[in-house]
Amino acid sequence: MTATILVADDDAAIRTVLNQALTRAGYDVRITSNAATLWRWISAGEGDLVVTDVIMPDENAFDLLPRIKKARPDLPVLVMSAQNTFMTAIKASEKGAYDYLPKPFDLTELIAIIGRALAEPKKKPARLDDDTQDGMPLVGRSAAMQEIYRVLARLMQTDLTLMITGESGTGKELVAKALHDYGKRRNGPFVAINMAAIPRDLIESELFGHEKGAFTGAQTRSTGRFEQAEGGTLFLDEIGDMPMDAQTRLLRVLQQGEYTTVGGRTPIRTDVRIVAATNKDLKQSINQGLFREDLYYRLNVVPLRLPPLRDRAEDIPDLVRHFTQQGEKEGLDPKRFDNEALDVLKGYSWPGNVRELENVVRRLMALYPQDVISREIVEQELRSDISDSPIAKAGASAGPMTIAQAVEENMRSYFAGFGDSLPPSGLYERVLTEVEYPLILAALTATRGNQIKAADLLGLNRNTLRKKIRELGVSVYRSSRSA
Repeated sequence: MTATILVADDDAAIRTVLNQALTRAGYDVRITSNAATLWRWISAGEGDLVVTDVIMPDENAFDLLPRIKKARPDLPVLVMSAQNTFMTAIKASEKGAYDYLPKPFDLTELIAIIGRALAEPKKKPARLDDDTQDGMPLVGRSAAMQEIYRVLARLMQTDLTLMITGESGTGKELVAKALHDYGKRRNGPFVAINMAAIPRDLIESELFGHEKGAFTGAQTRSTGRFEQAEGGTLFLDEIGDMPMDAQTRLLRVLQQGEYTTVGGRTPIRTDVRIVAATNKDLKQSINQGLFREDLYYRLNVVPLRLPPLRDRAEDIPDLVRHFTQQGEKEGLDPKRFDNEALDVLKGYSWPGNVRELENVVRRLMALYPQDVISREIVEQELRSDISDSPIAKAGASAGPMTIAQAVEENMRSYFAGFGDSLPPSGLYERVLTEVEYPLILAALTATRGNQIKAADLLGLNRNTLRKKIRELGVSVYRSSRSA
C-alpha cells in the first residue's frame, strides 16, 4: 500500500513544494496549515508519517508531539524549523520526533529520511525534565553547526564513545558538556581532564587513582578521574598527548569495563561514558608509533569534527550577542556592536577560534566606555595591521585574497600562538594533511556537490576525489532544490 504523509506548515509555498515532491516520490499527501487539522487526522488514525513545522498559528508542534506519541507511539514525526538552534534539535529529540530538519532543508535528504522512517520507525526517545530547557550551551545557525546539533541530538540517549576533533578553541569541551547535560547521564558527574596539562608520569595516577605507597610521595590513597566520574561522563581532552602506558590501561577499560589503581591489584568495575577530543592528526600519530591503533578505533566509534570559526563566520554575530549577554550577567556594562564592527570580526581569521572571540568581546566590554563598539575600536583592539590584512580586506568586500596570502596570514597567526617557542615537528606534512579537507569541501561547495566538476576544478581523477572524500570524512554538499 502507498504510504500517506501528513504535512503541516503555515507557509503556502512550502506546502506546495512538499506536496509536489512527495507526490512525485510515490506517496499520498495530505496538507494543512494548522495544528488542529493535523491532530484531527492523527487522532482519527490517518497517515503513516507526519512532517510538521514547529511554529504554527494555533499550536507549537513541541506541545503537540507528546499527545501524538501518547496516542500513536509508532507514528514517525519529522520536525522542521527555521529556529535553527541547538535547543531546537534537542527539544525535537526529547519530545519524540523521529528527526529534525533545519530550514531551508534539502528535499532529497527529506525524502531519504522519510523512506528510512517508514521502513524502521524509531523507538520513543527518553524525555528530559522541563527545567533542562533553559540556556543555550551551543551557539550558531550555520549549516556546519546544524549538522553538529543533529548528531548530538541522536547521541543524547546512548552511551556510544565519541571522538571530537577540531582546532584549539573550537569548543570541544563545550560540546562534550552539552552531550552530558542533555543526555541520560545528566544526573551523574561530568569530569574533564586535559592530558597536555598534566606531567606524563602522573597521568595514570590522575586517571585511575593510586594506593598508599604506590610511588614516592603517595602517602595516602587517592581517587582517580574514573572513580570521580562514576555514573557520568569522563572527558579526555588532548587524548593525543596520552603516554603509551596510559593508553594501554585505557584500552583495558574500554574493552573490559574495569581498571586497577596504580599500585592496586583488585580490578574495579566502572560505569563511565568516554568522550575524547584532540586537535592532532591521530592517524599520523599512529604511523609515528605514538598512538595505539586499537585504542583509536575504540575511541572513534562516533567521530565529530568541529569546524574552525573562520569556516562559520556567519555565526559570529550570534556568538557576539551571546558573549555580551554573558558579560552583562557578570557585571560588565551593556554593549552593542555595530554592523561594521561585526563585519571586521567576520573578516578576521580567528586562529584561536571561538575562545579567542570570547576573549576579545569581553576585553572590549571591559576596556571601552562607549555603549556602541565601532569598527575603529575593533580594528584598534585586534592586531595593529588588521585593516591591511588580506582577510580583513576580503571581509570588507575589497576583493578575494590569493591562496598564498591566506596561507601566509594563517601561518603567521599559527606561529605567533607559540610565542618564543616553536610548533611541534612535522609541520610540513601536517599542513598538507589539514589543508586537504577544507580544500575538497570548498570545491564541492562551489560546484554544488557535483563530484565530476569538483574533480576537474581540483585537477584530480574522479576516483581519487571519491577516495579522498571517504578517507577525510568530507560531508558532501547537497544542492537539490531546497524549501
